[in-house]
Amino acid sequence: MTATDDAGTEAVTGVPFTLNGTVFEAREGELLIEACERHGVHIPRFCYHNRMRPVGMCRMCLVEVDTGRGATLQPSCMLPVTPEMAVETESEATKQAQDGVLEFLLINHPLDCPVCDKGGECPLQDNAYAFGPGESRFIEEKRHYEKPIPISDLVELDRERCILCDRCTRFASEVAGDPLIHFIDRGSQTEVNTFPDHPFASYFSGNTVQICPVGALTSSPYRFKARPWDLEAVESTATVDATGARVVVQSSQNKLVRILGLDSEAVNWGWLSDKDRFTYEATNSEDRIVEPQIREGDELRPSRWTDAVKAAARAMRTEPERVAIIGGSRLSLESQYAWAKLAKGVIGTDHVDAQLGDGVPAALALGLPRATIADVCRPGGVIVLMSADPKEELPSLYLRIRHAIVEDGASLIEITPRESSLSDLAAIRLRTAPGTVGRVLAAIADNDVEHAIGSVDPFQLRRARTMLTGNRSVSVVFGRANLAESARYTADAVGGIRRLVPNATYLPALRRGNVNGALEMGLTPSFLPGGVRNRDVLPDHWTSTPVFEGKDTDGILRAAAAGDIDTLVLLGADPIEDFPDAALVREAFDRVETIVAVDGFVTASSSRADILLPAALFGESDGTFCNIEGRLSPLTAKVTAPGLARPDWMIAAELSAAIGPDLGIDSLDQLRAEMGESVGSLAEVDWAGLASADDGPLLRPVRNWDLEFGEAASAPPTSSYGLGLVVDRKLWDLGTLVQRSPSLAGLAPSAELHLSPSDVQVMNLLDHDYVTVDQGDISFDLPFVVDQSVAPHTAWLPARLPGFDVRKLLAAGRPITEIQIRVPEGD
Repeated sequence: MTATDDAGTEAVTGVPFTLNGTVFEAREGELLIEACERHGVHIPRFCYHNRMRPVGMCRMCLVEVDTGRGATLQPSCMLPVTPEMAVETESEATKQAQDGVLEFLLINHPLDCPVCDKGGECPLQDNAYAFGPGESRFIEEKRHYEKPIPISDLVELDRERCILCDRCTRFASEVAGDPLIHFIDRGSQTEVNTFPDHPFASYFSGNTVQICPVGALTSSPYRFKARPWDLEAVESTATVDATGARVVVQSSQNKLVRILGLDSEAVNWGWLSDKDRFTYEATNSEDRIVEPQIREGDELRPSRWTDAVKAAARAMRTEPERVAIIGGSRLSLESQYAWAKLAKGVIGTDHVDAQLGDGVPAALALGLPRATIADVCRPGGVIVLMSADPKEELPSLYLRIRHAIVEDGASLIEITPRESSLSDLAAIRLRTAPGTVGRVLAAIADNDVEHAIGSVDPFQLRRARTMLTGNRSVSVVFGRANLAESARYTADAVGGIRRLVPNATYLPALRRGNVNGALEMGLTPSFLPGGVRNRDVLPDHWTSTPVFEGKDTDGILRAAAAGDIDTLVLLGADPIEDFPDAALVREAFDRVETIVAVDGFVTASSSRADILLPAALFGESDGTFCNIEGRLSPLTAKVTAPGLARPDWMIAAELSAAIGPDLGIDSLDQLRAEMGESVGSLAEVDWAGLASADDGPLLRPVRNWDLEFGEAASAPPTSSYGLGLVVDRKLWDLGTLVQRSPSLAGLAPSAELHLSPSDVQVMNLLDHDYVTVDQGDISFDLPFVVDQSVAPHTAWLPARLPGFDVRKLLAAGRPITEIQIRVPEGD
């Protein structure tokens, strides 16, 4: 509606309506159920969810509505508020309707509240008490089904409890894009189920458990573990990936037992991936390191903290350029600052890197105009995806992007080496061969779109240029789409977009936990906290300053392999299993004199350590998280760390005191106060109010870099019989947290080589199940599958899957990786 003010101009006002005799205003187009809730009147509901389309399935939200033609019962979840609408939520007719709906729902619902996981937090239970008739008139036998039935590895279904609210099926189809759970049969026999041999294998299945209003869906990890009234809860942030989804952490008897999604408007809207939701199990793993250990001969033996700290300090008290630190993305922002200060302000080394060879240059992540998730998902905007599949690496971000495309009219330009989970929704799809993405973007920027580049059609290049140069906002999600090629090509691609669309904003799709915080706090070569490079701006209390150019993880490992690194510190990092060049890691570990590991688990790398220091993990220490958009959110301790494990910032402070000089940090509050003074981007952070904020603040921009991009590099051509290798990650893999979570450990698929249909046909592989892969002196047999998502002349093989370690084919510093395949001998 519009009204005219005293100045004679039109001003937008709300929509007036009467609620239980009182006049209120609703927003234009607002649903009645939402308007009533906003004005303090709760209307019971089952099927309605504010993050999904309304369907009016349950009829529990019936209220008496008069729009000028007499009062009638109407579902408030389907009805937008109109001017002068009169609504009665407490009339006799409304109460009778609600009584009737509940009576029908309870006809076949089992009375098993004492053993139901939903008991105590069940909307059906609550509504029956508040709005139900109080007793049942039905004495007939209730309907019975086999129960429970596992519809996936993580979710179990009790069909007797289901009230057919359509929440789970709508979430799977509308939100996740995984329509794997449906209504089947008809009439009174209608039920929710999956199709035969097609389990509910969605990365987001746990969300259906959380939003189920009756306990028909329960999660296997939580089933019968605790009662809601026995749980203690705090709000925190998921650290599994860099999205920073907001969560509720629940514990019982000093043990984490459940993670729930928290509705954050800025980030995850309440949705979580199953990895976010269930990896809390790893904190209870028997593989946890619970006491310091020092190597004696071939064995690590328990030690006192003072002895372990002294031994580590002796190893670090050497020439600064001979000390290096790898890792840090697992740490909180406070711990990252403390370790950056220890490394660059006390030890004096610049060999520090939180990225393990799978990220982008720090200048690229820190120096571009930063987009928020809301910017990327702006209605009607253009999203450019130049990263690995977000569903596999940043699943919460995937859900937001998918919603923007499906519901809000955003357009996706996908520039990737293979199809992603968003490809079917993309307006333009450009399949780039390894090493060519920079040339593709340069051609678009320079309007050189008359010739194909690899398999990219000129027509698609022209379409992409037209869309990018239109009047719509452009946001770029960029990262390492292929670990088997140099990060240089990613930088070249970003440079092409910078030239073509100067006003574009950028969201770095770095996947490792709090890696954005690590870069901001200086856990990267040549950068200090706040992303500054000028060492002259160091605060006075940073007593030592690196005087040499630091190395990234690749450079650190090369230096260690050459005998130039004496002490290597691992901050929650497992390069033996996680760095792309496995051979280089082995050589480096064999040459370095002392390895100090600060970790929560015994891993392949920490088991090689000479000194092992136990660290507190997620849910065990307080701190702050910085997500991909630079948004701060709290990390909250809920349980006590096991044994003698300590927060990482405290370990840094103790090491500094032993090395000298002391960091001057005795508490988290003191540490935060110093960070606010030393780091410009944190100067205005209200640390005390961070935990209570609905959506945390964004880091204050303190720099405006004018990055220079050179001419796009040309990748060396593959041989006529070679295939360019594409390597990325799957959500379920052999990663530390997944493998130490019993419910998730068996979900990683076996390694298979994915080949395009055209290559399989040309090489006469259709009648074979295996291929022989050759690369130089390396030769092995691998199962393969025909995959439409793979571009011709390329092969896709995800990393860290059981059955084969793809890192045998990778070498750090190699521009692209080429393999040859052939029919196995004897076939």
